[in-house]
Formats: sequence, structure tokens, C-alpha cells
Amino acid sequence: MLGVDDVATRLGSVGFRCRECGACCRRVAEDSNLVLVSPAEVRAIMAVTGMAWDKVAEPYPDFISADNGGEYTLAWCLRRTADACIFLRDGRCSIYARRPWICRTYPFMLVDDDLAVSECPGLGAPLTPLDARDAAADLCRRQAAEAVEEAGIRAVFHEATVPPGKRAVIDSEGVKVLDD
Repeated sequence: MLGVDDVATRLGSVGFRCRECGACCRRVAEDSNLVLVSPAEVRAIMAVTGMAWDKVAEPYPDFISADNGGEYTLAWCLRRTADACIFLRDGRCSIYARRPWICRTYPFMLVDDDLAVSECPGLGAPLTPLDARDAAADLCRRQAAEAVEEAGIRAVFHEATVPPGKRAVIDSEGVKVLDD
């Protein structure tokens, strides 16, 4: 895994400044604004909004068939309208202080020992060494949080049973059967 200093160096060479355009929150192509969230992130958003789980999150849209006629997916996403994330209001994020890791670190992501960069109008802008280090620290924390969530899903998955004919999300907290 890359360390904070290595990531900061790479971020500095790419450059970035958020233009607050909200393009990353809008659907520009099929699932372009699909934001994966952990159960902990859903609960944090619920705490600040007072919204129920199913109003904050939706199952990841790709389901896998179980042997018993049921189906499951392994992730949650922020709920969306046809056009944008439900938390994009008047061009701004209404949960900015509790936004998920994906949103906090966009347009960057650490994939093993590589920095992945998504398209964004803010790329190429000068980034101070302090800002690069802060962003790098966030990316490393995100990578660690995702590794913990993935390990939790693996542990639950081995014991998971999807009820026959039902749809469910298997996450680090267990099997959550979806309402029909």
C-alpha cells in the first residue's frame, strides 16, 4: 500500500481544485453517479438527516442469483433521482459534513498501489503541498475503511443465507432482506 507521502506527491503532480460544479453528483451516463456507501456511512447520514435507511440508500443495482431462487448484492449506494444524488440541492451537497468517503476523495481513488483519477473539471489546478497531504491522508483512510468493510462482507458472506425467492443485500452487518 502507498503511504501518505507517496500519495501526496502523486496528487501534487496531478493537481486538483474542486470547482463546486456538482457534476460528480449528476447522472451523465448510466450509473455515473453511483456512490457506494458502507452501513456506517448510511447510519451517519441517517443521524444528521433523520431519514430512514431506505430513504438514504438503495441496493447496488447488480444482483447475483442464489441457488434457491433468491438474489443478492454486496453493496449499498446513495439513493438517486433520475438526474442526481438525492442530497444534491440547489447545486450543493446537503450532507457535505457527513458525505461518504467516495465523495470526500473524488476524483481520486487508491487501487492497490496505484492512484486512479476520474474525469473532473477541477483536475490540473495547482494543489498546495498541505492540501495534497490532507487529500492523501483522506485517501489512505478511505482505503483502510474499505478494506475493513470488505473483510466484514467476506466474513458475513460465508455464513449468509438469502431466503428463497427473496432479494437481499449482504453487507458487513449481515443479510438485509429487501421489501418486495
